[in-house]
Amino acid sequence: MSDHHTYKKVELVGSSKTSIEDAINNALAEAAKSIKQMEWFEVVDTRGHVLNGAVAHYQVTLKVGFRIVNS
Repeated sequence: MSDHHTYKKVELVGSSKTSIEDAINNALAEAAKSIKQMEWFEVVDTRGHVLNGAVAHYQVTLKVGFRIVNS
């Protein structure tokens, strides 16, 4: 067993019609289907889509860190 951890980062964009928090959770839930050992995330950009003067979608760009594990 190693006395240190090594991580890799990937960039994701989550979206939601409801909220920024839902956009984050949607991105993490989808990523968790194929990325194991996710340990942290960082929000690097927030934006949205406006339709008829109202928010139609929230979009959040995340950097997600996951630990590299030796098998």
